[in-house]
Amino acid sequence: MDVLHFRGQTAPFLEHQAGAASLNLLKMVRDELTLDVRRAVSKAIQTGEHVARGHASEVTIEVQPVNASSQLERHFLVQFRADAAGAPLPQKRSRERGAEARSITRLREELATVKESLQAIIEEQDATNEELKSANEEIQSSNEELQSTNEELETAREELQSTNEELTTLNQELQARNVELGQLNNDLANLLNTVNVALVILGTDLTVRRFTPLAEKLFNLIPSDVGRRFTDLTRKVNVPDLESIIYEVIEHLGPVEREVQDQTGKWYSLRVRPYRTHESRIDGVVLMLLDINEIKGATAQIMAVARHPMLALYADLKVKTANDAFYRAFELAPNEIEGRLLYHVGNGAWEMPKLRALVEEILPQQMDVRDFLLEAEFPRIGRRKMLVNARRFYEESQGVQLILMGMEDITDGS
Repeated sequence: MDVLHFRGQTAPFLEHQAGAASLNLLKMVRDELTLDVRRAVSKAIQTGEHVARGHASEVTIEVQPVNASSQLERHFLVQFRADAAGAPLPQKRSRERGAEARSITRLREELATVKESLQAIIEEQDATNEELKSANEEIQSSNEELQSTNEELETAREELQSTNEELTTLNQELQARNVELGQLNNDLANLLNTVNVALVILGTDLTVRRFTPLAEKLFNLIPSDVGRRFTDLTRKVNVPDLESIIYEVIEHLGPVEREVQDQTGKWYSLRVRPYRTHESRIDGVVLMLLDINEIKGATAQIMAVARHPMLALYADLKVKTANDAFYRAFELAPNEIEGRLLYHVGNGAWEMPKLRALVEEILPQQMDVRDFLLEAEFPRIGRRKMLVNARRFYEESQGVQLILMGMEDITDGS
């Protein structure tokens, strides 16, 4: 056992003096015991009690306070005792070297472990850095996409603003068109209300669109009938095949004229014409009903008493009827001419340039024509020369209602 003794001061200078004494003491011990000696001495000075501290080299360090003659001085006894009792110093130093070797080996192993841990931490850090780099790239990509989206939204906003401006312009145009349409509707309503003609406008589905006040009376219509099928309504005028007539006009685009009677036996001329839009599209029909009761009666009387052949034509130049003298003179039957176009009568024998000029050019300009010379070859009676007298029956409100043609054969006297 090795023994050292040092003296320390008390009172205010105790810590300083103890520190100085410790330094002197530490110069005397081996380096590997320095830290343990310092700690043991410091603790004994602070507590004033016995302190024992073991060391890895199997040495126990003991610091024992010793009574002093003065209260201002304190003495401490430091003992170094080998853990193996009575072991010689060379053996102790050998054991210390073995302990140091083991400690160095252990420290190397710990250092290797620390290096491996550090390498793993570095690799994890590198992986984390890669992930952060990847995340940063993704964020950057997301930012670019967001910027692109913002640009698209800005473009969409500009397009929307442009569309809104266009819609505003269209709305203004629509308002102007609505005002114009309202004016046209007013004009049409006033026109229909002032025309003294029975007119009914039907759609392609035969629903009623408009009608004049006179048509309201003759066709037994009321304002609530607008939008209803005309053929489903009860009418005062008897037209059994009206629906087929309307579809014929829509399909063939040509007008049709028929003589019809009401429930009292009064005669009317029913004219059905296609309804054409501004784009020349057929969008229904127009029905017109003209009062021909007086004309029909007068025509029947004239044709009954006439000695020469006579023809009655509609405004569209279709044959309405003929008298007996006409059927005898040209050897024709009523079913061969009635309802046919004048130029188709007698297998086209009445297709003459001079006759066309008479009915299409002269009569529209004059009310009547007298002694108009015609000469033609007829299938059953041969060549004939005739003087034609024609008269156009016309009313301002109803237009051409009837054309009467009387013929005098002058073949033998030529």
